[in-house]
Parts: sequence; C-alpha cells; structure tokens
Amino acid sequence: MRVLVIGSGSIGRRHHDNLQALGASSRLVSWREAGLGGALAAMTDARAVVLATATDIRLPLIEAAAARNLPLYIEKPLAFRPEEVEAIAAVAAPVADRSMLGYMMRYHPAVRALAGIDLTDVFQFALSIGHDVTQWRQNWRFSDSYAAKAEGGGVLLDLCHELDLAACLFPGLQVARVESLGHPAFPGVDFASRISLHRKGLVGDVSMDYLTPLLHRRTTLRGTERMHDFDLAAQVYRVTEPDGPRGLDLPLERNAMFLDAMRDFLALAFGGPTLGNPLMPRLDLCLPSARLVAQAWAMRTFVGEITKEIP
Repeated sequence: MRVLVIGSGSIGRRHHDNLQALGASSRLVSWREAGLGGALAAMTDARAVVLATATDIRLPLIEAAAARNLPLYIEKPLAFRPEEVEAIAAVAAPVADRSMLGYMMRYHPAVRALAGIDLTDVFQFALSIGHDVTQWRQNWRFSDSYAAKAEGGGVLLDLCHELDLAACLFPGLQVARVESLGHPAFPGVDFASRISLHRKGLVGDVSMDYLTPLLHRRTTLRGTERMHDFDLAAQVYRVTEPDGPRGLDLPLERNAMFLDAMRDFLALAFGGPTLGNPLMPRLDLCLPSARLVAQAWAMRTFVGEITKEIP
C-alpha cells in the first residue's frame, strides 16, 4: 500500500506516522520544498494520495491524482469558495467513492452516539468550539501560518468540524447569516464567527473562535423529548429526559479518531472492509457538508474587530 502524503506540517506528519503504524508504505513530501512539479512527480510511484496542504492550492493536485486514478484523502475543508467545491467535485468524480475528506470528528464516540439516536424531536441546537490561537503549539506563530491568510484562512475554515457535524446530524440545513469578528492586523480573517442555520422546524447556531483562554467544545441539542448536553472538551456527556438526567460513558483517545479514519481510507483505496461507521466521510457523500462550509465562508459579514494582540 504505497501512499503519498503531500504536506509536511503537523497534520501531514500525523497522517504519515499513522499510515506507517497501519502497515502502509508512506512517503512524506514537503509542499514548500517540492512545489507542484515535485508533488506531481512523486505521484508516479503512489497508489493513493493524502493532501495535507493549504486549502487554496489543492485543485491542481486533486485533478492530477484523479486523472491517475489515485484515491485521495483530503484534509478539511475541501474548499472555501462554492465554485471551487463544484470544480473539485467534477474533477474528483472518478475516484470520489474511494476517497475521503478529513472529518475525523465523525469517528468521535460521542458523535457516533448522537448519530445513532432518533433526533427528530430536536427543534434547536448549538455547537461551539474555541481556544486561544496563540496557545495552540510551541514554536508556532499564527501570523506565519495558513490560518492568517485572507484566502483560505480564518477560524470558520480552521475549526469547521462543528459545521460538518451539524450537517451530519441534521441534513438539509441552510445558512441564514454569518456574523464574524476580524482583527485590524489581519484583514479578511475571521477570529470569531457565528453561523445561524435552519431547516423546517429546526434552528441552530455553530460558533467558533480563536480567543477563549481554555479549549471549549460543546454540543447542545434541545428536543421535545430529551436534551443532549455534550461537553466534548471535558468528556462529560449528559442526556436529560422527563425522569431526570443520566450520563454516558464515552471514552476517547484522540489519535484513535485519526487512525480509524485512515483505516477506512485504506480500505476504500485498496479494497477491504471498512469499520462500518455510518458517518464515514467518503468524498462523494461529503459534498453537501463541503458546500455548506463554503457557503458559510462566502456569507461572512464582519460586524466588529477584536483587540487581542496576535503574534
């Protein structure tokens, strides 16, 4: 199983290590060092490709891999412009049913638990995630990263897992409005965004930020029969029903999500049984979510600025 990983940042290295742990022959190529020509040349010996590059440079790589009939694991988000989502969908169509989008949160035990529950009584939901971006990693500066770019950066794209989860749990959502806060030093980059969503009989919000001092990640679903209040950061999961609340035991080892996603990708790419996750982020099945993310990014309205110093 020869897999080419393009992009040697933290997520590319994680995928490279996990592929090796799963018994694949993985080659890691730095985009900054190889460029387009080197990346295309490296595809010659590959049988599958993992793309862990910045979002705005992926289209030619996806097109080249699909033309070579190489299945793809593409890091999220797929694209940030609606027209580019459609362009990628078109060129990737020959391999889309053997490819995946990197929404590893679909393998989180709490998410899988929610996906197995009847949620038809839910009338309102709120999903949120945030953490001070200056504390993410040692020896890392926001201003030097892809996230600081007006084209393809910002918190809505960077932390779009929650938007994908909303799309998984409640298919058919539409974006009503997106309110964002910017920063004077980074024009066009959102540091906090709130996406208001709706469909018939259901309203909800997805919020993300680069600002809160400690990691928060919460999913609240309010229904006429029960309420789910899941604190994914603290790993505390509570379901409240008419006879009172009860907790769920859903232990998590973070890298297990990445490993399970990569196991399913290898199964798709090389043949073999998948893990049976009904939310498996196969590329052709992920296009509605990818479209929702791009639509939300395109609809951002900057309503103010934050003053926190961001190095």
